[in-house]
Amino acid sequence: MSEITKVVIPVAGLGTRFAPATKAIPKEMLPVVDTPAIQYVVQEAVEAGLTDVLMVTGRGKDAIENHFDHVVELEDNLHTKGDHERLAQINASTGIADIHYIRQGRPLGLGHAVNIARAHVGDEAFAVQLGDDLIDARHPILPDMIAVQRQLGGSVIALMEVPQDQISLYGCAQVQQAPTVEGVGMDVHQVVSMVEKPEPADAPSNLAMIGRYVLHPAVFDVLDRTEPGRGGEIQLTDALAELATMPAEDGGGVHGVVFRGKRYDTGDKLDYLKAVVQLALDRPDLGPDFRAWLNDYLADR
Repeated sequence: MSEITKVVIPVAGLGTRFAPATKAIPKEMLPVVDTPAIQYVVQEAVEAGLTDVLMVTGRGKDAIENHFDHVVELEDNLHTKGDHERLAQINASTGIADIHYIRQGRPLGLGHAVNIARAHVGDEAFAVQLGDDLIDARHPILPDMIAVQRQLGGSVIALMEVPQDQISLYGCAQVQQAPTVEGVGMDVHQVVSMVEKPEPADAPSNLAMIGRYVLHPAVFDVLDRTEPGRGGEIQLTDALAELATMPAEDGGGVHGVVFRGKRYDTGDKLDYLKAVVQLALDRPDLGPDFRAWLNDYLADR
């Protein structure tokens, strides 16, 4: 089994929930403290050994490509001033990985975005990361997901327990006991079925799918025949539901890893603000002063 080194990151969404901020700026470039959200995602991939990154982009996303490229004038200016600390911060995203870009063209859903990565991925297992989900670097999940895929085969999804009344915001998984996986500290389940954004009364569990996947290349053939589902889009959840019923020798089988670490949903305005506050408080250069100010501010309200 070949080493997993490729990751697909869909970034073609319009970011309408953050309008008007996203009228001219991709939502993935909105800063979380002082770093664009997309840089956290790519850094997470690199730390998990995924150094071949394919971003599935769309119109108006040029700023993402520019962020991961050199800015010669700025770099020369900082170098001349001797501001090596800020120069290092600017260059942190440059050369971070082998990054490629492909246009989605039409917004036909997450399943469609993943499927157009086929030519780049080839006949290998690969990861998918959604840019709205930031995973705290102190609680990585991709290494465990990769380990599960290597030992059990098939595809692997990230699951998280949520309150039952919130399950309609997510894809939901029905699970059963899975074989033991060596070297994995998280709970691992075999996925029996999945449904996209069910009503709470109809949900098979409170295990929500979050934006991390490690997929067998068999997913591409399944996506080719997946009809548009909820919202008229090609849903990756629907393809995974079919994979869960397929024989292992055909690339079938889906397992879920239950994540209990810190996750920040930057696709929601309130959760985005929470992410900024939490990550700022955790920063040694900002945390102490910010915490003192925040306590004083709240005391005066």
